[in-house]
Amino acid sequence: MNAALKEQILTVLAEIPLGRVTTYGRIAAMTEGGTPRLVARALRELPSGHGLPWFRVITASRKLADHPGADEQRRRLIVEGVAFDARGRVAPERLWP
Repeated sequence: MNAALKEQILTVLAEIPLGRVTTYGRIAAMTEGGTPRLVARALRELPSGHGLPWFRVITASRKLADHPGADEQRRRLIVEGVAFDARGRVAPERLWP
């Protein structure tokens, strides 16, 4: 992935407000040439201790992606007031932007 695209993805990621979520696809749409898979890759490659809100990114179906950090992601979102329905989806009004 080129450095400019990665920077665009991380810039959008940093802007997601507390208590809100967005999707891999929405982030990709805010970049020049990004795809949901490239967004996921950029998140996987975040260095330890980065401080960016990676946990605020969910799938287009408003669920958490299946990854090793999903339990931590769920906990962090709940702390921020993001609730999940019985099917594991986030309410649409929590989506940003």
